[in-house]
Formats: sequence, C-alpha cells, structure tokens
Amino acid sequence: MKRGVLIVMARAPRLGAVKTRLGRDIGVLNAWRFYRETLASTVNRLGRRSIWSTVLQVTPDREVRSQRQWPDQARLLEQGRGGLGTRMERGLTSFPRGVPIVLIGSDIPGVTPNHIRDAFKALGRADAVFGPATDGGFWLVGYANRRPIKRAFDNVRWSTAHALADTRANMGTRRIALVRTMSDVDDGQSYEAFKTQSAIAIN
Repeated sequence: MKRGVLIVMARAPRLGAVKTRLGRDIGVLNAWRFYRETLASTVNRLGRRSIWSTVLQVTPDREVRSQRQWPDQARLLEQGRGGLGTRMERGLTSFPRGVPIVLIGSDIPGVTPNHIRDAFKALGRADAVFGPATDGGFWLVGYANRRPIKRAFDNVRWSTAHALADTRANMGTRRIALVRTMSDVDDGQSYEAFKTQSAIAIN
C-alpha cells in the first residue's frame, strides 16, 4: 500500500467561533481553550509518520494564508464551500488514486497514532473504514482509494444517532471495516466525561 494521508478537519481557533455547543455548557473561553489545546496536541501527537503524512483541512478558507493560527508543522488544505458532507468528500478525494486517506475531526482528544495505524491497516482489506462514535456517528472515516466512492455523505442525518448508519447505507456493497469506538467532545456532558477519564489516566 502507498504511503497514506491523514486529514484533520479543523476550524480556525478563534474565540467564539469554535465549539459553540460546548461553549454554551462550559463557557466560551473554556471551550476555546479546550479546542485550541486539543487541535495542537492532536497534530503534534499524530504528526508525520512513516506510513502517513498529516494535512489540516481548514475553514474558513482564508485562514490557509494565516499560518500562525495553526501548528508550525501543519500542511494546510482548504475545506471549501458546502455542507459537512461536501467538505469531507472534497478532502477524501483530493489525492491521487491508490493513496489511502483517513479523515478525523479535531475534537477527539483520546486519538493516538495506534488508532490511525489500525485504520490504515484496515484499508488494506476494505474499501472504507469507520471509527464509530458512542453517539451513533463516527469520529474517523477513511478510503482505500482504489476506486471512487461517490456521494457517500448524501442525505446523512448529521449530529444524530443515524449518521454512521446513513453513511454506510450510501456505500452499498463496498467492503467496510470498523476500528475502535470513541467519543468526541461536543457538549458539557462529554467534556466532564473526558476530564474524568483524564484524571483516572493520570492517577
């Protein structure tokens, strides 16, 4: 398998513009700090590896020109216009045929290089890979990119318990692999669960 690409979808870490749902629960400043720290640590932790390179697919597009907003080593790609599914598909289809692609969000503080390695390994035998989320969505999606997968994100009920099932249904008979189920942090409840798990890990 060719060397892969890991895409981290990210919004420019500006106060009041990121993690707005979380901000309603824990305060705008705390949500901004969490997002900025999680984004930086994710890129630093996953970084450049022997089997993949890392790209930040960012929004707004103009922020591509503002490198100071992003971790120093990050290569930047515009998300472009459209809904979430359109922007995800743009990232997943932006590289040459045969290059495996894995895409994650920037709000998964528990993700490790081993999780990403498992996803690329799964693409050796599958057309697509998902990392299920505990809320019924998914925190990771990847394409083997051996042949096109089109319109996988059409009519997906985002932010619901149906998001993963909808996306899998759109892929029809494609071979699909699953990696570890994880939680993202998008509200006060998931934030408190993350803090509790972090405290347990430290102790």
